[in-house]
Amino acid sequence: MDWNTKVTDLLGIRYPIIQGGLAYLAYSELASAVSNAGGLGQITAMSLGSPEELREEIEKTREKTVFPFGVNFAIGNHGRPYEDMVKVAVEEEVPVVSVTGGNPKGVLELLKGTAIKKIVLVAAKRQAVKAEELGADAVMVVGQEGGGHIGRSDTGTFVLTPEVVDAVSIPVISSGGISDGRGLMAALALGAEGIEMGTRFIATEECVHAHEAYKDKIVSAGTDDTAVIKRSLGSPARALANTWTDRILSLEEEGADYEKMKDYISGEANKKYIYEGLEQEGFGWAGQVSARISEVVSVRELFNEIISEAEYISEKWR
Repeated sequence: MDWNTKVTDLLGIRYPIIQGGLAYLAYSELASAVSNAGGLGQITAMSLGSPEELREEIEKTREKTVFPFGVNFAIGNHGRPYEDMVKVAVEEEVPVVSVTGGNPKGVLELLKGTAIKKIVLVAAKRQAVKAEELGADAVMVVGQEGGGHIGRSDTGTFVLTPEVVDAVSIPVISSGGISDGRGLMAALALGAEGIEMGTRFIATEECVHAHEAYKDKIVSAGTDDTAVIKRSLGSPARALANTWTDRILSLEEEGADYEKMKDYISGEANKKYIYEGLEQEGFGWAGQVSARISEVVSVRELFNEIISEAEYISEKWR
């Protein structure tokens, strides 16, 4: 099967598969493995402590792969400045920058005049149209099935993807509920030019920063084992359901404001679970697609499985 799409052309990759930004998890080990397998790996910039740390991570990634990779900027982190971090990406001439979790305008303006390809994550048609107006080269559209931060509506990937495809002229990348070759082919049938996966890449050997207990919970999860938290704060996000998320949901029902909830939804609480496996002291992001993940594999094995399944489907219906 010819895997050439507008996304592979734009990003200079073999397969139209992008690894999500994955806060606190997406570093050189995972990013380089994905790029080496033919996709686009990404580093999470705003999980790093300083511009110097980002520069070091970019250098580490370049030592491990000669292929294109991206740097993700999750800018909805309660006002943490990102300008100096973006300047590092510009100075290092990284191939791709993606923007998630907030208004992308500031980041895109800092990238003007560079050769860096710009991708913006959106969760609604209007956001996609605005991203194109601001200069995005492609948009990733995430349905409510996704892990981590999702849109405020309950629109699923299957409806949202073609809606955005019909609304913009730039390539669309589908995200949310995708973990295999069937998901890839479905996204392409909906008009997308590629896919982004987050949860599936956590359950890989090269996601070395994720605790085994976190990976095991993703692998063993069923269709009802995730929960959407932070709806009351206007920033809904999907995580594995546990006693910690139950407490967050209880606080939301009680009308708690951000100040009362901040310790429960903080990055520190997130890291307690994903780094240390302390399920009673924190939470871990994951999408509904956890129910479709049955084992931890290497990134190379995952790509082989996805492409083999997709090509089987293509041959079946040819």
